[in-house]
Amino acid sequence: MKRRLASALVFLCACLSAAAAETVPAEPMAAPAPQAQTPIPQAPATPASVPGDKADKADKADKPIVPNLPQPSTTVSPGPLPSADGLDPARFGARPADEAYGAFQRGLYKTAYNLALPRAQNGDPAAQTLLAEILARGLGVPVNAAEAAKWYAAAAERGVPEAQFQYALMLLDGRFVKKDEREAHALMQAAAEAGNALAQFNFAQLLVGEDRGDAGLVKAVPYYERAAEAGVADAQYAMSQIYANGAGGKAKDDAQARQFLARAARQNYDTAQLDLGQWLIEGRGGQRDLKAGFGWMLAAARGGNVAAQNRLGKLYMGGIGTEPDSILAGAWYIVARRAGLIDQEMEDFLHGLTADETKQALQRANRLP
Repeated sequence: MKRRLASALVFLCACLSAAAAETVPAEPMAAPAPQAQTPIPQAPATPASVPGDKADKADKADKPIVPNLPQPSTTVSPGPLPSADGLDPARFGARPADEAYGAFQRGLYKTAYNLALPRAQNGDPAAQTLLAEILARGLGVPVNAAEAAKWYAAAAERGVPEAQFQYALMLLDGRFVKKDEREAHALMQAAAEAGNALAQFNFAQLLVGEDRGDAGLVKAVPYYERAAEAGVADAQYAMSQIYANGAGGKAKDDAQARQFLARAARQNYDTAQLDLGQWLIEGRGGQRDLKAGFGWMLAAARGGNVAAQNRLGKLYMGGIGTEPDSILAGAWYIVARRAGLIDQEMEDFLHGLTADETKQALQRANRLP
């Protein structure tokens, strides 16, 4: 079972993106290929058009999904799992499963399973958590989510935060155990209070889902903050939206919002990259930096963000933060168009290219992410 938090069923909790006062590198790291999520599908923001930009009209035509705070998880995450080498033994309880955990770290998963099984059967919560991990991920043994759930439940009952978090996700999902939102809430809260960063973010999501007004956000914000400080990109983006909108008991603060956007963007969170790029171009909440804005938009586009691909085409078309390039402008719009985004201004631009330019744009589009 995959551990990284999934976001499902996005609803409107906040809108607009944020700007900030923090200095952002002019040349952001290129984003990798888009992951399955992250965490949580994030809706791209729709910032205001750049003053004096040719794209003013297109902001009305280019209408990606309105940005939202992430939604409570209702499924086991489809996001990437950490490698076994990078796993912290503390995740498996107060004390590691000794020889079993050592075998697990060395990639001897079947050995780890065989060593952990008798100890798990004797009530060792660390061994139970390790066993559940092996079964959930199919490491050296066939995937067996139902059996993993049994061991996560046993370890959760003994207070292991990781097991509480994982079992809470399974209770919310309801595929391998009977769905129980009330018990999931209690376990997620326990794991969050114990310091599990993903549980903190997920518990905030649950609070927002249970009370979709500002009162829910007020209760959720402390957990978002703790998860954001622990490095959870989803939580950093959520905090950017909270400060951008002055929600959840926080005063509107573009500088703070941009700081959180920048932190999420540096973790290759594509929606944050898109938003940060647009705010840098606009100069909202800090110094205007067209080159850096273009760089972040490029990173988001390369990462597969369709709205960013369309916006990048406009930046190339207008020569904003880069040299004008009609071929790349057309190419990036073609990539976005293939994904289903239609922008009338870019349609007009594409139709205005010569036959040779159109051919070149298509060839470039075929080589783009």
